[in-house]
Amino acid sequence: MKWAHRANHASEIMGGSEALVAVREFAMDGCRYPIPTRTTFDRDIVDIPFEPTSSFCYRFARYKALPEILTEPVVASGEQFRLIEYARKTIDKYLTLEQQQTVIKRAKSDKTTTVGADIRFFVSYVAKDAGYLHSLGKGQFRLPAPEDVSEEEIEEATIEGAAFEADETGQVFDFDGTVYAFSFPILVKHEGAFPIKVGMATGDAQKRVDDQCRYSSSFDNPVLLGQWPARKVRAMESAIHNVLKSRGKWRENVPGKEWFDTTVAEIDAIVRFVHDDN
Repeated sequence: MKWAHRANHASEIMGGSEALVAVREFAMDGCRYPIPTRTTFDRDIVDIPFEPTSSFCYRFARYKALPEILTEPVVASGEQFRLIEYARKTIDKYLTLEQQQTVIKRAKSDKTTTVGADIRFFVSYVAKDAGYLHSLGKGQFRLPAPEDVSEEEIEEATIEGAAFEADETGQVFDFDGTVYAFSFPILVKHEGAFPIKVGMATGDAQKRVDDQCRYSSSFDNPVLLGQWPARKVRAMESAIHNVLKSRGKWRENVPGKEWFDTTVAEIDAIVRFVHDDN
């Protein structure tokens, strides 16, 4: 496994302003996977006028506090640290005690909190959600490392990387792989539709399913319901998703984007139709 460093310009949401983002990468199996390590912003660009709203707290956490926290020597070194201590340090630097103690309404809730508490919440939330920091539990964090990346994420990055290369070179890449369908014992029905996840794997489908459920802390062991070899696995997966969505089968309001109220027979019929069409 090799490590590399690169610097990219990324456009941030703050009015389309430019920010220089230093990204650490690790290489595996000929592919590079980015791990954000540090972000430096023009201090004038990220001046965010104070206002007692949850929207302000989110913007301050994401575009002011976190970028500054990531430049702290202890944080940049990869050592573990207590995120809340650095969040408080940054908040104290820019906001008065009176501003921090201003009571506001939480986003999408009737409950109230203070500006300081809301910023601290968003610092932790964005750090984990965007992958800037890896949580070790009990308030301890550190920069992400290769061992923090699941095999599912690596496989997806490999596929996306090859797709990007295809766009750049104009070449067409065929992925040998497998479309799979799985669910959980409590959800499976012998007759009629039930929640099924339809995904793809470029390796062993059962292992891919097991890895997904392990990393998502699922409540039960998954049941692999079916798998279909495909020469262009991404195209096959997309065709199944699109047909099921057009039939109103997509379970939109659940975690993940690949769950459908369907049956194995319906999925099999779509696969056979696509194969026959090709």
